[in-house]
Order: sequence, then structure tokens, then C-alpha cells
Amino acid sequence: MKGKTTKSWMLYDFGNSAFATTIMAAVLPVFYYDVAAIGLEENLAESFWGYSQSIAVLIVAILAPVLGAISDYSAAKRKFLRFFAYMGMIASILLAFVGEGEYIFASVLLIIGNIGFSGANVFYDAFLPDIAKDEDEMDKLSAGGFAFGYIGGGILLAINIVMITNYSLFGIPDATTASQLSFASVGIWWFIFSIPLFKNVQEEKQARPRRDKSYVAIGFSRVVTTFKEIRQFKHLLIFLIAFWMYNDGISTIIRMATIYGRGIGIDSNSLIIALLITQFVGIPFTFIFGWIATKITAKRALFITLYTYVGIVILGYFMASALHFYLLAICVGMVQGGAQSLSRSIYGRMVPANKQAEFFGFYGISSKFAAIFGPFLFGFVGQLTGSSRLGIVSLLIFFIAGIILLRFVNIEKGVEQAKQYAK
Repeated sequence: MKGKTTKSWMLYDFGNSAFATTIMAAVLPVFYYDVAAIGLEENLAESFWGYSQSIAVLIVAILAPVLGAISDYSAAKRKFLRFFAYMGMIASILLAFVGEGEYIFASVLLIIGNIGFSGANVFYDAFLPDIAKDEDEMDKLSAGGFAFGYIGGGILLAINIVMITNYSLFGIPDATTASQLSFASVGIWWFIFSIPLFKNVQEEKQARPRRDKSYVAIGFSRVVTTFKEIRQFKHLLIFLIAFWMYNDGISTIIRMATIYGRGIGIDSNSLIIALLITQFVGIPFTFIFGWIATKITAKRALFITLYTYVGIVILGYFMASALHFYLLAICVGMVQGGAQSLSRSIYGRMVPANKQAEFFGFYGISSKFAAIFGPFLFGFVGQLTGSSRLGIVSLLIFFIAGIILLRFVNIEKGVEQAKQYAK
């Protein structure tokens, strides 16, 4: 691996992960509730935030197969990466101009920022095979980017927390202004750490397959074709449906936890600090669950994470103080990375060797479509009942359905079927 190229590639993850931490998970949900949605009836802020998240995920899901086709058939990965990254950066900076009652403006910028963040990641990931020349290098480089993302997102979030909680030390008039500046800092941070990638990572010149259809037609025909092929693998298909269910619950907790906590009266500083705790607890526990899987099997280890999430949702209903939120944040950090890494590992074992790229592409795209329903259900139940607590309880549906389906998955038979197909 070329040192400068690989470091430049990983630094992009260091930069763009600030969007996931500061804007998607920690600071913007609190700001949305306290400032942008001020004056709305009780529980509507949480509901509108949930609807905004669902719209963003839906648009990203529709775009994903099209962008994948563009990545494969064009010689312009870096150009498209730059376009979507700048979209996300600009949306982040513009969030600094959202004022009181401007929840529609905030929602629009959140959606645009999500499109930029996710769209850029399609082309960022597509550079991985160009940089790493074999599977061992690819695994190391992928893990390195993941670690850099945790660190970069965590560092800027920590800086922003200090700025928001001690705004007077920085000459900032109030916490609202400090929050607005933190949004702008995400765009600037993301831009600075993107420069090495745009400068040092070159797209390999190679023959591109001929294209006789539009990118839209190619993208969605691939999705349909891959799903038809996956249906041949019974246990892989059951696992995939189970994953759609429980992963929707997981992603909804990530997106909705902070605004839910604010809605039940927990102070904003405690909420943001709790998200930082989740960020750093997640790093070691991802590896710990990898070790646990070697001792009791990956499926049993995955069950532990999912039952923990059931407990988190139930306890979340009764949550009443900052201490409760801290404890639940630690619990989420303990299982979040483990659930996601174990899921990918189990899925990968049941994928035929000659179908890995195709099936993993479907894994990513289909999970985006599935993730639409959780935030929508949370928002709808909260708006219908007037209780965000019932909104959080509604997420039990996703975890219970996932756990039940997972019980019908025989990983050993799935692995054997994949081997037979690949022969």
C-alpha cells in the first residue's frame, strides 16, 4: 500500500464522520428541539425529526443503486465524490443560519446533508479496491478507515461539547450560537480532511464496461436481479430479512435517542456528553464481541446484543434522569458496533465466494430501504398518542421480529449451500 494514498483515503473518514456524530446524532437533535422547532406542540418536534430522517433515508436508498452504477460505469468517481461531499459540507455550514422556529429549513438542510454524506460514501468506498490490491490489504485499510472515523468524529464532537458547555470562555454569547458554530465546524473539518484525498488519491485508468442503458435502469435492474439470486439461499435470505428488522431498530435509536431524551426533559449538555460516551465505548466493545463470538459462536453473540437492545428500549420508556441516559448510552456503546460487525460477518460467511461484491452491495442498499420505517413509526406513534415514550416502545417490534427470524437461521447450512454454489 502506498503510504500517502492510504493515509489520505483514511483521513477522509476522519473528516466526514463529524457529520454523523455532531449533526446526525448529538448536537443537531437538541438544537432542533430547543431552537428550530420552538413553539410546536408537545411531541411534534420529535415526530417531525423522525419524518425528516425517514425522508432522508428514503432518498438515499433510491439514489444508492444509481450511484453504484455510476461508480462502476463511469471514470469519474473522484468528481462525484467531490460533488456529494461539497453538498454535505455546504449543508452543514448553512445549518449555522437556522434560527428559532425554522424547523422546515433545518429539516431540508438535514436531508440535503444526509444525501451528500451518504452519496459521497458510495464513491469513497468504491476507491477501496483501487488502493488495496488484495483482500488482506483491503481488510486492514477498511478497518483503518473505520477507526479513523471513530476518532475524528469523536474529537470534533468533544471540541464542540467544550465549546457549547463553556461558550463564554470562547467569547460566544450563548449556547445556541455555540451550537450553530459547531454545525459550521463540521463542514470546515470535513473539507480540511478531504483535501488529501482529492489531492493524492487518483482514479485508476481501466477499461469500463459498455453501457447500453441509463444509470437508473442499470442500478435498479441489478437490485432486482440480485434479490432473485439471493432467494435461492434460504438461510441467507431469512438472515437478511431478520437483519432488516433489527437493524432498523438500531439505526432508529442512533437517529432518535438524543431528541427523545430532550423531549422527556433531560438537559442538552448531558445528552451530548452521553453520545460522546457511546462513541468511545463502542471502539473496544466492537472487538470484545468479536472475541466473544469465537467462544460461543457469532449467532449467540448477536443474540446477546439484540436482547440488550430490547432491554435498552424497555428501560428507555422509564428513563427520567441524565444518569439513566448515561447508563443507556454506555449500554448502546457496548452493543452497537458488535451487532453491526457480527451481522456483516454472519452474512459474509453465507455468501458464495463468487458473489461477494454483488451480494454485499445488495446488503448495503436494502438495509437503507429498511431503515426508513423505524424513524417514521417512532414519529407517527408519538404524534398519534401524544407520547414520545410510546414512540420509543414501538421499536420493540423491530427487535422482537428480528430475534424470532434469527432463530430460524442455520448458519452452518447456509455456509454449506454457499460452498456448493461456488463450486
